[in-house]
Amino acid sequence: MSRYRGPRLRIVRRLGELPGLTSKTSKNQARPGQHGMAPRKVSQYGIRLQEKQKIRFHYGITESQLIRYVRFARRLKGSTGEILLQLLEMRFDNIVFRLGFAPTMRAARQLIRHSHLRINGKKLTIPSYQCKPTDTIQLMDKKGTRVLVTNNVEAASNRPVPPFLTLDKANISATVNRVIERLHVGLTLNELLIVEYYSRKV
Repeated sequence: MSRYRGPRLRIVRRLGELPGLTSKTSKNQARPGQHGMAPRKVSQYGIRLQEKQKIRFHYGITESQLIRYVRFARRLKGSTGEILLQLLEMRFDNIVFRLGFAPTMRAARQLIRHSHLRINGKKLTIPSYQCKPTDTIQLMDKKGTRVLVTNNVEAASNRPVPPFLTLDKANISATVNRVIERLHVGLTLNELLIVEYYSRKV
């Protein structure tokens, strides 16, 4: 399945708040579709599917990418669910989003792809790059981009920067202090249900 490019508020109404997908909120809180207002019982499979879809739409990754992350997390020592969330949270595009440099994950990927950001002084255009402790993120010296990112940071002032990151607003730069802890993950979900969903698939 390719990356989703359809109506985003429809997904938010179905799955709940997904800050990485869109910063907009819908006035209509009912589920999408003709029977959105009618209460319905969701099966155990449906609950696991919804949790999996949350992680996909929030981080903006494809199904095949998520499967690869799950397989890699299983090979590492520790809780598969927590390791999966750490891998996704330490992606370059997610770090840029959590710093407030971009309003959504898609906008963060665009900044990276268009060579507006550097890591440790080197240009990097790979959104899936796994950031490491002590990595420094800097903005390329382009006037238009600096104004855009500064405005984004100010607009995101109500969204606190997580403690595993340090943001220097004056210079529009940041440092990764450590690997993220489960407590500071920027999405409300049950990662164990995602592991269960893929238990028979991968």
